Amino acid sequence: MCIFLLISSQKSCRASHLNHLGTGGDYLVLPRALPNMPKESPLAMALQILLPFLLAGFGTVSAGMVLDIVQHWEAFQFITEIFILVPALLGLKGNLEMTLASRLSTAVNVGKMDSPIEKWNLIIGNLALKQVQATVVGFLAAVAAVVLGWIPEGKFQMSHAVLLCSSSVATAFIASLLQGFLMVGVIVGSKKTGINPDNVATPIAASFGDLITLAILAWISQGLYKCLDTYPYVSSLVCAFFMCLTPLWIVISSKHPASRTLLYSGWEPVITAMVISSIGGLILDKTVSDPDLAGIVVYTPVINGIGGNLVAIQASRISTHLHFHCAPGEVPEEAKGCYYPCRTFWGSGANHRSAQVLLLLVIPGHILFLYTIHLMKSGHTTLTPIFMSVYLSAAMLQVLLLLCISDWMVHSMWRSGKDPDSFSIPYLTALGDLLGTALLALSFHFLWVIGDQDSDVGD
Repeated sequence: MCIFLLISSQKSCRASHLNHLGTGGDYLVLPRALPNMPKESPLAMALQILLPFLLAGFGTVSAGMVLDIVQHWEAFQFITEIFILVPALLGLKGNLEMTLASRLSTAVNVGKMDSPIEKWNLIIGNLALKQVQATVVGFLAAVAAVVLGWIPEGKFQMSHAVLLCSSSVATAFIASLLQGFLMVGVIVGSKKTGINPDNVATPIAASFGDLITLAILAWISQGLYKCLDTYPYVSSLVCAFFMCLTPLWIVISSKHPASRTLLYSGWEPVITAMVISSIGGLILDKTVSDPDLAGIVVYTPVINGIGGNLVAIQASRISTHLHFHCAPGEVPEEAKGCYYPCRTFWGSGANHRSAQVLLLLVIPGHILFLYTIHLMKSGHTTLTPIFMSVYLSAAMLQVLLLLCISDWMVHSMWRSGKDPDSFSIPYLTALGDLLGTALLALSFHFLWVIGDQDSDVGD
């Protein structure tokens, strides 16, 4: 009886969805009948996710090792508020790249990219929109760093504030442009090879995203810092140059229906997510300032990146399922009523198996990445059994919470009339940054209190 009701509900949702085609709004407008959604076994799903997950994980490991090195550079030592920028700028892959990947993945799965003209309209409009958002978010992230870092202490230097703005805007713009081209290539390649882009696009978006973004931030910040005394106007010129390009991207994105709506309505999740990530950056800044806990730096991109990658896959899959089977505002029968965590992992819905697969990747993935950091002689922290247990517990708790929040949030947004492809992933990856940084800081504090300490931490 329950199975009959569930099938009836899905058929009803699908029929209602087809009746709503072409209504516009915040949703993907579908001009033709939907194709059948491909079936996936848990094994096939795991195999498709595994390689991009490992690539993304090693990307975050590389980013952590870079951050471990550059924390000793002059710019990072004398303008410590740059650390507040790190989660916000690395979070751009969640705010922008993963959101773009999720939107284009859904477009591929529902047949919106079958027509070449339609495909390139979607791609150009979304890339231009992403550059507008990257520039604005980069500027606002710098403002947040100034507010969170300096005002509570009562210290303010205009030259440092301008340097922060220039570094943040330039990093956000360049990194977003490079990763945007990469993302389009991944989506188009997935379509041609028959791979479900929901499984591979969002992790690949993060594979080199953290490393590229962090390397650009470190290089630009250090370069501008060296110019402060001899050429103080350089920082202002760099910031002004990238800000002046914004009207061009606005004009391009406004000419494409796919991005015009989001140009006006898509700011709430992006800016809110930036603020949430900046709070995580403040935690990182205060923790790194303590010499006893500076070893946290190398692990922060890893735990944040892996949590964000896994929850983005789940959110993208749930969103695609809703686009296939339900009209805007309607949810499947199993998602109605009050949310309870068991529903995410053992419910009757279509995505509980993917949640199980993603959760099972956490422990072996983190162990592999921890030993990679250890073998590369980075991190300044000995991998004792106590450290491993505490770290892995924090990572597992982070992903468990994120997957539960994702299930609730995506269905709630769909029910309230918002497209989860554009709204959920920024929130989820930002929460991943905040939860990851906070749990990691608590873990290091706990390890220090119980005596699991290293004399070379922060060297």
